[in-house]
Amino acid sequence: MQSKFCDLVGIEFPLVAFSHCRDVVAAVSRAGGFGVFGATNGKMTPDQLKIELDWIDAHVDGRPYGLDIAVPENMADRDAEAVTTKALEAQIPDGHRRFVDDLLARHGIATDTAVDSDTDREIGHFLDTAERMVDEGLRHPIRLFVNALGKPPQFMIDKCHAAGVPVGALIGSKEHAMRQLEAGIDVLVAQGTEAAAHCGEVSTMVLVPEVVRALEAMGSDVPVLAAGGIVTGRQMAAVMAMGAAGAWTGSVWLTTSESDVHPAVRERLLAARSRDTLRSRAMTGKTARQLRSAWNEAWESKDSPGMLPMPYQYLLTHRALLLAEKSVDGGNDAARAMLTEGVGQGIGMVASAKSARTVVQEFMEDFADALERMSGLMEVEPC
Repeated sequence: MQSKFCDLVGIEFPLVAFSHCRDVVAAVSRAGGFGVFGATNGKMTPDQLKIELDWIDAHVDGRPYGLDIAVPENMADRDAEAVTTKALEAQIPDGHRRFVDDLLARHGIATDTAVDSDTDREIGHFLDTAERMVDEGLRHPIRLFVNALGKPPQFMIDKCHAAGVPVGALIGSKEHAMRQLEAGIDVLVAQGTEAAAHCGEVSTMVLVPEVVRALEAMGSDVPVLAAGGIVTGRQMAAVMAMGAAGAWTGSVWLTTSESDVHPAVRERLLAARSRDTLRSRAMTGKTARQLRSAWNEAWESKDSPGMLPMPYQYLLTHRALLLAEKSVDGGNDAARAMLTEGVGQGIGMVASAKSARTVVQEFMEDFADALERMSGLMEVEPC
């Protein structure tokens, strides 16, 4: 396919699959798409990143893949050094802890159970840890390095460019796009409000052509990937008709057979309608689209002590959800109501669990059918 993004990263079909699960990333790249590993969860440290990327290198069959980390452009004390989860948890107000404990107790979830998040870890949101994650990423054959939360730190841009690796960034407005171009970004991911997790207010249908037109007016040939609600090949064809160089997808991979989401979460996702998501700060402390649940409903209620800024809110959320999953495993059905996940509105169009390879193949077939349909509309009957 003739796409600048394809040429940039060495692929033939510009379908990008963002996933926190290494199995999904490798499977998508092997199938002809472009997997991007999201090293943005609470357990990711430079050492753990090495383990994950070593595994992908061994299972991707030499196909290209990318890496996404989250270094918030706007976060208090992000230049602090040697910050760990325990040090941050100690700063969480007692009132917020009691609120969480009471909420869990109302759903029959024990709060004194040990979970994975209890281990003290570094946090990649802070610049010192993030720089080591960039260094580790560049030891691997990464073909695209993306920052998920605002303008990437300068060391990320400089180190990637020195290594010949293009840098991408997510944007939610035309103004964001201009700032990213000034910083030297090579790929823009125009993410509409339909998208999972951190997103803005402008719809994908408006944002993509607005950004593309702005770039054309200034003579820029930086490729734009469209993101937000895209779960089919016909949607991919639509955004490319608007000028996008490809599609950035996420939610559609959560329910695949390779995905490591909890089985009870997968069940909730497959049953969800497009209206069953909301934008809230309850998950991370920054506005993010997520599956409706008792967790975000409680934080949005009048009894809430107020959501904390990133990363404190995320620390509360991460442990609470792990406890809820563990309680479900123990037979507590009431805990299911607490389960949530960062997911976009497109989840309402995902009705069954399939392999990642099957999803890629269906994207390709649906995309081709959409192009043929459009071509048919252009045919003129002879007089």
